[in-house]
Amino acid sequence: MMRFILPIVFLFTNCFFAQKNKVDTLNKFSYSELKNKFYNYNDNIKTDKAKIIAQYYLQKAKNEKNTLQIADGYVLVHFNENFSNALKYLDSAATITKSLKGTIYPSQTYLMKGNLYYKYDNLKVALDNYILGLQYAKEQKDQKLTAYANMNIAYLNSYIGKNAEAAKTFRYYLYNGSNITDESQHNQMRISLIYCYIELNKLDSANILIKEGQKSPFTGKNKYIVNQYSYYSGYSNLKQKKYKAAIAELSKAYEYFSNINDDNANYTLFNLGKAYDGLKDKEKAVEYFVVLDSNVKKTNITFPELREVYIYLIDYYKRNNDKEKQIYYIDRFLKVDKKLDEQFRYLSTELPKKYDTPNLLQQKEHIINDLENRKIILYASIGLLLTALLLLSFFYYRSKKTEKQHRKIAQDLINSIEQRNVETPEAILAPMQLQSIQQVEIEDKIAKSTPEEVTQFILKELENFESKELFLRKGITSSSLAKNIKTNTTYLSEVINNHKEKSFTTYLNDLRIDYVLQRLIDDKKFRSYTLPAIADELGYNNVQAFSAAFKKKTGITLSIYIKEIEKSITT
Repeated sequence: MMRFILPIVFLFTNCFFAQKNKVDTLNKFSYSELKNKFYNYNDNIKTDKAKIIAQYYLQKAKNEKNTLQIADGYVLVHFNENFSNALKYLDSAATITKSLKGTIYPSQTYLMKGNLYYKYDNLKVALDNYILGLQYAKEQKDQKLTAYANMNIAYLNSYIGKNAEAAKTFRYYLYNGSNITDESQHNQMRISLIYCYIELNKLDSANILIKEGQKSPFTGKNKYIVNQYSYYSGYSNLKQKKYKAAIAELSKAYEYFSNINDDNANYTLFNLGKAYDGLKDKEKAVEYFVVLDSNVKKTNITFPELREVYIYLIDYYKRNNDKEKQIYYIDRFLKVDKKLDEQFRYLSTELPKKYDTPNLLQQKEHIINDLENRKIILYASIGLLLTALLLLSFFYYRSKKTEKQHRKIAQDLINSIEQRNVETPEAILAPMQLQSIQQVEIEDKIAKSTPEEVTQFILKELENFESKELFLRKGITSSSLAKNIKTNTTYLSEVINNHKEKSFTTYLNDLRIDYVLQRLIDDKKFRSYTLPAIADELGYNNVQAFSAAFKKKTGITLSIYIKEIEKSITT
């Protein structure tokens, strides 16, 4: 989910306090007023002033030995610290509030930790902390903390693509949270819902909320929020293929976010690249994507759409015959994809290139220049050669071991497919019945919004889609398939998610890879096709997309699989 939608963090504020430009004479303010001043400055990116108030707040609480306010002070200070220091401050807040009863702790500490991990792109640990925060909030019967935990978990749902589910939470608190959310949080709910609506292609609803937010008096007070709405206006135009209008809005947002070194500039870069690609200006699209990659490399903060960026760059430099950049972006794709999907099994081993030819030549030159004694030079050269041989031997052993593992995976795949082909109907029926029972259990647990008759209609069309192998056509998207079977993308996505238990992209890739696994066994001529020809046959637009999908599904490369099929036939 876009980090334009920030986790709920204002857990103990009520409203903004009118401020003067100076932050001196703080001793005349109460704790509540100091908090309001802090959040006003922090929300308006006046970090230095926010830090002064936070430090003053913490010191004041320590001088007065007020445990609860000391904890709140640690929370305030942590906002503008690096990850390590911020975590220490939150741990300190947790420690001193351990014995306090009837407060917002420890629920608040866990929710704040969740936000911190979310900010630094560790979503797994963020979720763990949100769950703990929710449990304690329920135990404390605290309505606000429970709501904040639910909202933050909704952010994670949206980030991983469950926008329909997240939208229910955001919509509820937007229209029913007047006693829970303040003006800032209310605005966050609106922005969150806009994002979900755009992702769900409910663009009319999204545009209504965008205009509502732009006209809000609260928005006019904050340049950051003004530019958030500019971004979403551009994003909505992009979805509607109004590329020039999208670029105008996105450019304004990018100018602001890049000037304040905000990570959200990266999402703007992504959509600017998409917009220029829509105008067939590939050079301009590549320009923005290259800057985006540079930013991601510096911060290591990722988002799912980056996969599209790297595939685009790989294809672009392949067409331009720039092998060096093609290899570079393949490597970047693999590194980013590994972080985005921990269970994705692609290149199981990668040979570390500690000694390539230029490095060896440079080392040799330094040795010759530094050592005068030929005997020492000889010994050093022999030592380098021995080291290189040892390294080559080690890498060779590693590669052979990996090759053996991949062959075993391929053999198991072939055996499982052949076994499936000879199974009797009775043998197949039992797992099908079990699957049916499990599916009913799953359906009973899912609160579906799709009418039952629509669900059955879509399932029947999907059965036809699979049996007639229509998934081999090029250019299939959830939108095009929905249009062909005369439904909408929301219903189609829900049915596939609930009944196939996977996303549309995974569903389509699985059908294609299962098809090619079987056909390669059955069709000798097909095995002689080139890799681009096979990819084209399966409906992929490029070899990289097919190779990545095959690798993700099977854990091996296509060449290894074909080689093992040929071996099994000859034996």
